[in-house]
Amino acid sequence: MPIGVIVNSLSVLLGGIIGAFLGDKVPERIKTSLPLILGIASMSMGITSIVQMNTLPAVILAVIVGTAIGELMKFEKGIEVWANKARGPVEKLFSSKAGVENQKEFMDQFVGIVILFCASGTGVFGALQSGMTGDHTILLAKSILDFFTAGIFAAALGYMVAAIFIPQFIVLLILFLAASFIMSLTTPVMLADFTACGGILMLATGFRICGIKSFPIANMLPAMVIVMPLSWIWITYCKF
Repeated sequence: MPIGVIVNSLSVLLGGIIGAFLGDKVPERIKTSLPLILGIASMSMGITSIVQMNTLPAVILAVIVGTAIGELMKFEKGIEVWANKARGPVEKLFSSKAGVENQKEFMDQFVGIVILFCASGTGVFGALQSGMTGDHTILLAKSILDFFTAGIFAAALGYMVAAIFIPQFIVLLILFLAASFIMSLTTPVMLADFTACGGILMLATGFRICGIKSFPIANMLPAMVIVMPLSWIWITYCKF
């Protein structure tokens, strides 16, 4: 039973709804300052994950090649198109309007939190561990953070944040169901490099949320798929 996946997704849904409902009542200084703090938290979690890296060349190659693949397939553009199509009906349904009017600013923050909720190293590893061992501790702990994160961002971005629970549930459920197959093919070194690659994405996400640099983090997602095969190839054939 994917208890951790369900709880994590519900935390985003509830946090997003509550945050959007209270949006006008949340002081503007909190809407401005807390996302910056969450961006720094994402950077810190990313750095913590990166230091676990075992095979630097494989991870760097995965990030470069993966980003190139993502750019060619225009993953981020797809998220933006989906968000633009859904934003109007969602805001109309709830008779609300997001506090962030600037389209570019909205997309920068929205795409960042989509990656933060759906593809963070903590979430991916937590779903895999939950599927393999039945231990939901990581996802349950992540749910607490996601609840408040969703609430804070929803206060500025509106009910669209709550809608992120749908792709998040799908991604984490797939990982949960595929956990036994995936974990049986991995080694501790491959998992360490996978975690480090996720850390790089989380670091880039933090920069984007803070408005420092708008990294194409959605287009970097293919790196998470190819990093473990590249890590295995490197340690098997290329390590000197």
